[in-house]
Amino acid sequence: MSTYLTAQSLTLSHSSHPLFKAVTVTINRGDKVGLIGHNGCGKSSLLKVLDGRTEPNEGNIAKANHCLISYVEQHIPEHLQNVSVMDALAAKLDTSEQWRAELFLAELSFCESDYHMPVSHCSGGQQMRLLLARAIINEPDLLLLDEPSNHLDLPSLLWLEQFLAKWKGSFVLVSHDQALLDAVTNTTWVMRDQTLLHFSLPCSEAREALKEKDEQDMLRHQSEQKEIDRIEKSAKRLAVWGKVYDNEDLARKAKTMFVRKERLEEEQTELSNGAPWRLNLQGEALPANRLLETSTIEISPPQSQASLFAMPEMRIKSGDRIAILGSNGCGKTTLMNALYYHYQQSNSSDLMARTSLSNDNTVVFHPKCRLGYYDQSLQQLNDYETLASSLSTYACVSDETCKRALISAGFEYQRHSQTVESLSGGERARLLFIGLTLAKYHLLFLDEPTNHLDMEGKEELIETLNDFEGAAMLVSHDRNLIEQSCNRFWLISNGTLTEYLSAEEAYLNIASAMNNEVVSRQSDCSLEVDGLAQTQLEEEQLLERLIELETLLGDDLHRKSKHQKPHLQQKWREEIDNLNQQLSA
Repeated sequence: MSTYLTAQSLTLSHSSHPLFKAVTVTINRGDKVGLIGHNGCGKSSLLKVLDGRTEPNEGNIAKANHCLISYVEQHIPEHLQNVSVMDALAAKLDTSEQWRAELFLAELSFCESDYHMPVSHCSGGQQMRLLLARAIINEPDLLLLDEPSNHLDLPSLLWLEQFLAKWKGSFVLVSHDQALLDAVTNTTWVMRDQTLLHFSLPCSEAREALKEKDEQDMLRHQSEQKEIDRIEKSAKRLAVWGKVYDNEDLARKAKTMFVRKERLEEEQTELSNGAPWRLNLQGEALPANRLLETSTIEISPPQSQASLFAMPEMRIKSGDRIAILGSNGCGKTTLMNALYYHYQQSNSSDLMARTSLSNDNTVVFHPKCRLGYYDQSLQQLNDYETLASSLSTYACVSDETCKRALISAGFEYQRHSQTVESLSGGERARLLFIGLTLAKYHLLFLDEPTNHLDMEGKEELIETLNDFEGAAMLVSHDRNLIEQSCNRFWLISNGTLTEYLSAEEAYLNIASAMNNEVVSRQSDCSLEVDGLAQTQLEEEQLLERLIELETLLGDDLHRKSKHQKPHLQQKWREEIDNLNQQLSA
């Protein structure tokens, strides 16, 4: 087995408390590693240390001479924002090999018309593919990928899953997408309690193994504690007898037992500190039939008269949890922004809570409805306010309540005077969730709330939304969140918004729209790619659809029998057989 990289006793500190300490890892040929852990625990920092971008405080790294490493950052670097797609990729090549850039872009489903587009105009999926292209064009042995699935829509996620599944080299992938990790990894590293745990298992199995380990550690710890308590009790009794009866032998035995007790405490099984916080959204139900009502409206981008889609009459009441679905750019966030803007307008004057999105159509909020908004950019938080003062924007609560809320969310008291701008993305999200909880809104708009959540946070969000007493409208590409917490499904496709009774029905319509888009795109690009590239493009889209159908079928079969959809399972199986025949032809 060929070893690419070894790291011994790595320690990294950004303050008085280390992010991680004494971490040792080995990466061999064929290793496909998923790196998971709570937000802020040091996953991205570890990748940067392994890549040599950050120097550890302690420890050393040895890399094989033949190993070429490429790092895939989370975001497009600032200096590439105004560069064309072609130039951004060609910058990684020698002048004599510039021709490879065009070939590579075609293989990654870029059309010739995209080559000269500024990188800043690319969609999230296109930017992710460009970052991958820049990383792999020189054929590295080891990829270090820092949350490449963030901000991707479902088609782009499926493409990334397919790409990593076929990647012949090794990689370390930081992600909170369990479905992606299960599909593409064979090893899992779990970072917690300032150290790294290793499992030769994909993500779901590793998390189960970790759960079993924690349960066994707890039982062992409790058993050890009983023995420690017994020895301490006996030692104290002997010490008292030795003093009362002036017996040196009893006093000596007591001292021996106290020494034994201290040794057992030092050797006692350590328990995990667990998550730094628990996500708990609290709201209030407004006793009314309608929190929000719309007539038929046209949704347009800001400062534009062009319609993105038409929305029919809709009503929202307490208990509704609505998923807004659709590909990136279809208008999901624009819809929530437009509704929130008109809520703000209706509360900024003494007029009736009735505002107009266009000349003829209206949006009506209940006069007593209080609406909270989680913006994926996290811009509701003022960078220059302290953590404590930022919460006063959401609710009139005492300083003591703010302090307790921050401490319960993992912010130590010494940090309460920090400014918001000093926080990481995950910490900003945590702070915003605290504000939304303190306010106890009747209606919540959540725009990509999982982008900065770890796996435990996502699971807690699902649980807390199911218990939320108000109503919630959310934009997300997280399938678990959509399926397990929502009871209404709005799909934006082909210029209109349609409500479906189940997530499965919406997925089928998304897949149909994807196939139509593929056909259209292939037609547009037919004069731009040669026959080989066209065949690869067709095969890629068939594989994407196959992966999606297998995921839907697998997820449905894992449900309890009474919740399964046999008629959809049969349709999925028939389409899977058809796709397999096309791919093997």
